[in-house]
Amino acid sequence: MKKVVATTNAPGAIGPYSQAIIAGDNMYISGQLPIDPATGELAEACIKCQTKQSLKNIQESWSPKDFR
Repeated sequence: MKKVVATTNAPGAIGPYSQAIIAGDNMYISGQLPIDPATGELAEACIKCQTKQSLKNIQESWSPKDFR
């Protein structure tokens, strides 16, 4: 069985896909752009800032409670 994961703490999916899917013991997370979900704007133009925002979006896309 699969479970669709959706959160407002990360940017919503742009297109016909989900932020993440849990299938059994695996989680498949969609690619994350460096978009700040609070503003809808891209992170600053430096690679460090964009990488940090993308990783934060991934972190916000899942939670251990999703695996219960």
